[in-house]
Amino acid sequence: MIALKKGSVKNIKKEILSDHWYTLNKVTFDYQKEDGAWETQVREAYDRGNGAAILLYNKEKQTVVLTRQFRMPTYLNGNTTGMMIEACAGLLDGDHPEDCIKKEVEEETGYHIREVEKVLEAYMSPGSVTEILYFFVGAYEDRMRLSEGGGAADESENIEVLEYPFKDALQMIQTGVIKDAKTIMLLQYAAMHSLLQS
Repeated sequence: MIALKKGSVKNIKKEILSDHWYTLNKVTFDYQKEDGAWETQVREAYDRGNGAAILLYNKEKQTVVLTRQFRMPTYLNGNTTGMMIEACAGLLDGDHPEDCIKKEVEEETGYHIREVEKVLEAYMSPGSVTEILYFFVGAYEDRMRLSEGGGAADESENIEVLEYPFKDALQMIQTGVIKDAKTIMLLQYAAMHSLLQS
């Protein structure tokens, strides 16, 4: 295992390549290799801020709530419809992760939940994207649904709310219907930790 030494990166220079949606930086820096030699490297890093995601689950019904929406990057990479089934998620936009995910749940799914549990955090694409994602789970009941959800009106999200039996959602990973990494991670976490078992 290679441990980075203190001071193994220096002379960091950033150049903004694009800031139309989020920020794409060209980063030039000096990196000290294991043998002590320094080399100059150039990378591009996309900064869209950090985010949070949650798996909503119901033990009594043995169900989970997911969403479906259009994702242009997947369409550009061969997803013929561009539609993705995902766990509810959103960018922090300066909020605490727990506050953010509660707000996102209500906006996207219509459920008002009070209790959430943080279960892990992960960099989703560390080779090119700065984002770290905070993962939560939260129990829901039908009575908690206050609206149809669908996403914030000013964000053009057009989100469809889905409720699946947990076992079906797990099977959808195997069949390739669910291909979203954060959703796969949360469903597998739920399975590994017997989250839906009474």
